[in-house]
Amino acid sequence: MARSAGVVSNYQFRIHFMQLRIAEILRILPHRYPFLLVDRVIEVDPDKRIVAIKNVSINEPFFNGHFPGAPVMPGVLTVESMAQAGAILGLLDRKPEELHNTLVYFMGIDEARFRRPIVPGDQMIITVEVLRRKSVVWKMRGQVHVGGDLVAEATLLSSIGQQP
Repeated sequence: MARSAGVVSNYQFRIHFMQLRIAEILRILPHRYPFLLVDRVIEVDPDKRIVAIKNVSINEPFFNGHFPGAPVMPGVLTVESMAQAGAILGLLDRKPEELHNTLVYFMGIDEARFRRPIVPGDQMIITVEVLRRKSVVWKMRGQVHVGGDLVAEATLLSSIGQQP
């Protein structure tokens, strides 16, 4: 296997080990604290797959009410973290001037499953794979793992559009 310029390749596959830190993520996504749910991107196979991280802290504002004394990350925010990772993948090849008015909108969520609660101290490994892409509509499969265990999954449908 040969390694050059951030690309590992052999004769059967090619994966880009692109990492995005928070500054780059903030340039791509319009989301801001407390609703930004991706801390880092650790792997990208352009137009196919992305792997991102969300570090879950007790300081997250939703833990105050969900649930007092037994904090659990809301399932809808777990799905949102998958959607945000997918949005990064969908917008990654856009020029900075194109990102200014561009948003990724949810069109559907199917087959969402939550296998165990996500709690403070967990590190979410978010993997999103493109199932189908037609123009600006993307169908993706998202999974969240914590400590090697699958904790959540969903099929997401989204559309890339302009701000109203």
